[in-house]
Amino acid sequence: MCGIAGIIAPNARNYQQEIIKMTDAIAHRGPDSAHHEFYGNAALGHRRLSIIDLSENGKQPMFSNTKNECIVLNGEIYGYQNIKKEYSKYPYRGSSDTEVILAMYQRKQENLIYDLPGMFAFAIWDDEKKQLFCARDRFGEKPFYYAIGKNKEFIFASEIKAILASGLIEPNVSQEALSHYLQYGYVSTHQSIYINIFTIPPAHQLIWKDGEISVKRYYSLPAKDRSIGLSDAKEEFLHLLKNAVQKQLIADVEVGSFLSGGLDSSTIVALVNEFSSQQTTISFGYDHEESELKYAKEIAEKYHTHHIEIHEKKEDLVTSLQKISPFLDEPFADRSCLPHFEICRNARKNLKVVLSGDVGDELFGGYNFYTVEHTLKNHFSYQNIIAQFGLQLYQNVKEISYVSRNNIDNDSILDFHQNQVRNFFNAAERKMLGITADYHQQYSFKADKNSLNDIMRTDLEKFVPGNMLVKSDRMAMANSLEVRTPFLDIDFAEFCIQLPEQLKLDGKEDKKILRKTMDSYWTETIRNRNKQGFGLGIENWFQEENLMKFSDELLKNPNQKIFKYINFDAAQKFLDKGQKHWNLLQLAIWAQNNQSFL
Repeated sequence: MCGIAGIIAPNARNYQQEIIKMTDAIAHRGPDSAHHEFYGNAALGHRRLSIIDLSENGKQPMFSNTKNECIVLNGEIYGYQNIKKEYSKYPYRGSSDTEVILAMYQRKQENLIYDLPGMFAFAIWDDEKKQLFCARDRFGEKPFYYAIGKNKEFIFASEIKAILASGLIEPNVSQEALSHYLQYGYVSTHQSIYINIFTIPPAHQLIWKDGEISVKRYYSLPAKDRSIGLSDAKEEFLHLLKNAVQKQLIADVEVGSFLSGGLDSSTIVALVNEFSSQQTTISFGYDHEESELKYAKEIAEKYHTHHIEIHEKKEDLVTSLQKISPFLDEPFADRSCLPHFEICRNARKNLKVVLSGDVGDELFGGYNFYTVEHTLKNHFSYQNIIAQFGLQLYQNVKEISYVSRNNIDNDSILDFHQNQVRNFFNAAERKMLGITADYHQQYSFKADKNSLNDIMRTDLEKFVPGNMLVKSDRMAMANSLEVRTPFLDIDFAEFCIQLPEQLKLDGKEDKKILRKTMDSYWTETIRNRNKQGFGLGIENWFQEENLMKFSDELLKNPNQKIFKYINFDAAQKFLDKGQKHWNLLQLAIWAQNNQSFL
């Protein structure tokens, strides 16, 4: 895992100081070394976290054999050894996956992207064409930002802070991005918090040539479900997941695994055991909370792992927030960032690379609201839920699905999902705060509004890259740790996306395909337990005196930076120690941290 940066402009050597400032700003992404290379029109920079080919042959920016092309890559190309065999005529100098992309580019040019697996964000400068070719992986595991400088420079980097460090742009906050944040708690993966800093969305490529920029999608989620029975599905599921895990274990350093004791992480650990007789597992829990450590220990003992239990006393929340906020260049409200930072920090003491069980819920149907939506779809008329089944059933649904009396009459389960799940400030509340702009994300498929699979596809293109993978990337990279996600292996993920809904949820159990395939790999306790998460109830957080004092300083003073963007008087109505209060506090922290730019 690494950090990349670049400036495309005439007389690029004149930007040596700027490119150094950019890579210095993201030194946490690659603490092992920093390198810079220059063409007449291109300055490229790289921060390295050495994982594959630890020698000098693996360093970046990396020239091709002809020196015409030069690449900077952030990420991993899984299964690159097999790809390398297909391009065996290229005169490789080392054993890195980065060099394979150069070999592919020489033969296929931009068309290489259709055959490239893995998690990645990269840029290739082609000096003969005077062209920059950039791309981001299919699911958005790795970030890529870009901007146009004051002298028409094309500037790109792994994080926004590197672009700002160049000193070549003055950022302007986007009302649309603020609206999206207030509604969902994160900025859309198709934009940044600034009008004049952009992102390559997941599954897109970008070409810069002669000052012109073209961005296009190169991959779309499979839009149709397969017809397959449980028996065949189990066999294919296990085969593809084993392949995914095996490919992601390739490294020249030890690869460990996060182990929460849940179904997803337990599955990854079980399958790693098929390929490695010794593995390190990491579990995390706060001492004073009901933690998952006991469940994780069961799996660790079953597979005889070198198990590391992290027992943390929760820090003062203000201290924790101030520790992680420099690594979040945009407002971000997901509270699990705090424990995620801590588990990554502790994991880095022993490891450089870990496997994660992320995204299982979206692929297998694991969230409780999917179960509610399955019920809404299959067992009663959604619009008439109260009339047909009475207030008691309505209250039962409300308890687990966030349905309220005022919004029970959504037109479809997709409308319910988009309007009620993970939603915070509604349109009227955003208007009260002075935000009238809106942002509507485009998807790679046309959703059937009553398809549960299409709801999961929506989450894979919206929530997963915008929230989950941002949290994973930023908190891991803050600690110079690489996190790999086997469930997002392209072959395995596509298989799961296309599974019939009844193999994910059937009204009796969730994650059906996972449970039916993997139950023999788990312990009895794991097999029967419910989803837990980190146990972060917000109702107790604002009881901390320091947090309330901090909140008052940022949210009860009309001169604070946040109130350049939202209405002070309206904001006071939401300071009720609940989730909306928390989200406003995160916005205020972001505004305070970035005030030198705003």
